[in-house]
Amino acid sequence: MIKTISKITLYVKDQEEAERFWVEKLDFKVKMKQPMGENHYWLEVCPKDAETSFVLYNKDMMKKQNPNTNLEHPSILLSSPDVMFTFQMLSDRGVKVDPVIDMPYGKMFTFYDQDGNAYLLREDK
Repeated sequence: MIKTISKITLYVKDQEEAERFWVEKLDFKVKMKQPMGENHYWLEVCPKDAETSFVLYNKDMMKKQNPNTNLEHPSILLSSPDVMFTFQMLSDRGVKVDPVIDMPYGKMFTFYDQDGNAYLLREDK
């Protein structure tokens, strides 16, 4: 019946700033970008070989369209085959990161996007 997770919506203050963060800092690609009304557009980004994408949706636009929408940030876990390499790469690119935690089931750390939203990056053993 359901075979995959297609998209995850992230509500951002500034779509252009969010696009730069995901593409320049995390090496994501723009999967889709098309106009969606005055000064807004549909914007999807994803890792280069991924099927699932993040939709970077403007918070103010969403509040105007649907004032009852919950815009709280979801908990999102991402995976990497080499957490230490990724930690160093993000640190070098100026991304805010918390220290790496080494757990019995793998290493992990939290990083923050341009709006201060937290993401957990985990290396599974």
